Amino acid sequence: MGYIRSKAMEETGYIVLDSYDQAKDPQEWLDIEYVDWKSSGVTRFAPITSAFGEMECNGFWNHTPPRTDKDGVWVQANLDKAPILAKRAQEPGANIGRCRVIELQPNEYSDSLYNLHQDDNNRLNPDGTGWIVRSFFNLTDDKDSIMILREDRFDPSTEIRIPLPAGTQLILDTQRFWHAVWHNGDKPRYCLITSWESGPELDAYIAKHNGKSHYDVKPLDPAFAAESEAKFLARVEARRAALAAKGIVEEGVKDPEA
Repeated sequence: MGYIRSKAMEETGYIVLDSYDQAKDPQEWLDIEYVDWKSSGVTRFAPITSAFGEMECNGFWNHTPPRTDKDGVWVQANLDKAPILAKRAQEPGANIGRCRVIELQPNEYSDSLYNLHQDDNNRLNPDGTGWIVRSFFNLTDDKDSIMILREDRFDPSTEIRIPLPAGTQLILDTQRFWHAVWHNGDKPRYCLITSWESGPELDAYIAKHNGKSHYDVKPLDPAFAAESEAKFLARVEARRAALAAKGIVEEGVKDPEA
């Protein structure tokens, strides 16, 4: 049967929506409660939904009963402090799974390459239902920071780089892309991340906000890119060697949030 997917995302796997006027909203992300939760980079998360409405960020499949990343329950304490962020997550009318704000500390380009990962959004998702994708709404003005996407983790020719000024709105098939953020700044970056179920509601939302499935990627300085790639590969090899010394064969990168 297969999953229901958004036609707008079929070709490239990502959508860039019209920019949002973030300056008109209060900075609700500074008022909500965060929990330490490891993702790609040095991070904390503030859950706005969770599996059962608790102040935690675990994958829905790690609960009893286990389930897919749908039907998130509002975390009341953070919902009360961030009604505008919750409204933005609800705007498409699509089923919401996990919804939270990420706080990411500054990093280097080579760090973001090492942190590239694919999500496991559709674990336990029944065949014939909507494919889970994720929206990324950049809340802080990180115009020098970049969302890194690669179809192939080790092939820089597949890389797409999307800048992240305040109000940038992306929808990504994060199970298709290797992805991470190069946060080139001196303060934490904040971003609202929401799991949405694909379907007619999400398609209508993409059309309403003039979703574009292509982005012109500006080239990096070749010497800088080569040096960063070399640092990334050296870290990968160092990890492999360290695990091998313990008799462990690395099975590959796993979703850091799983």
